[in-house]
Amino acid sequence: MSEKSVSPWRQVISAGLLGGVAALLLSLVGMVAAFSKRDIIYQILSMGHVLLLAPLLLLGYNAARRLAGRPALLILLGGVVSGLVGGVMIAALVVIGQVVNLRGVLINASPDLYNVLTFGRAYPPGALVPVLAGLVAGGLGAGAFLLPPRLRPAVMQAAAWVILIGLLRDLLITVISLPVWGLIADILRWPFAQSGLTPVGAVVLLVLIGGLVFWRSSRLAAAPASRSPAQQRAIRWATLAGVAVLLILLPRLLGIFFSETLDNVGLFILMGLGLNIVVGFAGLLDLGYVAFYAIGAYTMGVLTSPELHFFSLTYWQALPIALAMAVFAGIVLGLPVLKMRGDYLAIVTLGFGEIIRLLVLSDWLRPFLGGTQGIQHIAHPVIGSFELATQQDIYYWILAGCAVAGFIAWRLKDSRLGRAWMAIREDEDVAQALGINPVTTKLLAFATGALFSGLSGTIFAAKLGSAYPSSFNFLVSINVLSLIIIGGMGSIPGVLVGALALVGLPELLREFAEFRLLVYGATLVAMMLMRPEGLWPEARRRLELREEEAERLPEVEAPVKEGIPQAEATRAPDVAA
Repeated sequence: MSEKSVSPWRQVISAGLLGGVAALLLSLVGMVAAFSKRDIIYQILSMGHVLLLAPLLLLGYNAARRLAGRPALLILLGGVVSGLVGGVMIAALVVIGQVVNLRGVLINASPDLYNVLTFGRAYPPGALVPVLAGLVAGGLGAGAFLLPPRLRPAVMQAAAWVILIGLLRDLLITVISLPVWGLIADILRWPFAQSGLTPVGAVVLLVLIGGLVFWRSSRLAAAPASRSPAQQRAIRWATLAGVAVLLILLPRLLGIFFSETLDNVGLFILMGLGLNIVVGFAGLLDLGYVAFYAIGAYTMGVLTSPELHFFSLTYWQALPIALAMAVFAGIVLGLPVLKMRGDYLAIVTLGFGEIIRLLVLSDWLRPFLGGTQGIQHIAHPVIGSFELATQQDIYYWILAGCAVAGFIAWRLKDSRLGRAWMAIREDEDVAQALGINPVTTKLLAFATGALFSGLSGTIFAAKLGSAYPSSFNFLVSINVLSLIIIGGMGSIPGVLVGALALVGLPELLREFAEFRLLVYGATLVAMMLMRPEGLWPEARRRLELREEEAERLPEVEAPVKEGIPQAEATRAPDVAA
């Protein structure tokens, strides 16, 4: 048998083994059992089962991609084989767990876990259930790959939304119960059961959301041919106006808890927009980005807090000083690292962040910065007689900051400076040979990124009314960098999507906070494998990373799948160059 015929099937089996390992990992760290108490479809499908089967489904989809270009039946068989291999591995855990007590080594290998793995069926017949479930999951993954290119995202997005709505049932019911919803509250409660969604409600939501996504994609595909530029411009402005109105009304519609979540997401969006300039535009890996966040917050605290007895400025009087301090710190960081690249740059910026943290904690600066006790009684923003003190009020200042920062980043991206940043990112030596000054360009990147982070720090300090060293640890920098990678390096909308995925969703699932870091790592690994360009990538980066795949897939399917016009797809090598 030739190598071409053997290699894809080896990859299919490898995908099944990888899916089985991922499912076992999620099971043995406790996530499957912990999330099994959350129904997605009442008494039919729990979030634990979703976590168990999702790796098998995704790897079944990936196995089908390995067989692209072959007959549909063969592709479907590849997904089934991949899922079957993963299901056998899960069944093996059940069998071993019944023979040997694994809890002495693996504390989460409990009867509750085995009950979830067998879908509540008694052993020994229950040991066959994960095999069948894996077979079905792998087949569904391959079936998703075989769907028409326009139908595929509609089905996948609809399934994801149904899972998310079922998971957040309790929070959504709390929001729906607010007086603002009035008479439509009963209609909105209809799809929900005592826990999760009713089976009928899940099916209705799946059809409605899938139909809406499919209709929208069809309209977008037909828009260039059927609408004039003036009509497209009018629709775009009407959409922006509708989104703006919705964003303004969100705190009143969602209540205090969701307003707090929106505030946290907004702060990370603001930091993400700044780090996206440094890392995404200029290609300068900054692992000490939290330092500017801390500088903005502590400068605001020193200038406005009466307990330090230094200054008694208002928030708006202290704001430009705090931003200037953050920009100055960005330039100070940029000067010694101008000739550094890659890992060396990352290590130095990481050290800068740790230096700021240790200075804040030091006894030397304790009279000025409060040491471990932090700074309290930081001033809130006041507009006229209106004080932005609550979560719902400070949201509007965060929204305004994100809008301004997003507009600046958008204008900078295609400006002369933005193109200089991207030239340095691609090849610094060539950029310098073309006349770009690397010193000024890099310093402007660090300063601009520090400006946005400092602004986020001032809002954070005003929101809490205090600033503590524990709020500015290294993990903040990792979170911001992660959301940029997930959203798409260099993509401004990607920052928004990444923040919602990596900050918003964990905030809504705080009872499972111990699994947050694991979710970050797993999401990053999945992104690198399945969608390395990010959830909402920059068009140029998407063409660069998908060029090889576009050549491997059928000539027509690849451009349609990625949403790239045929003419652009054929020009991909020139654009990347």
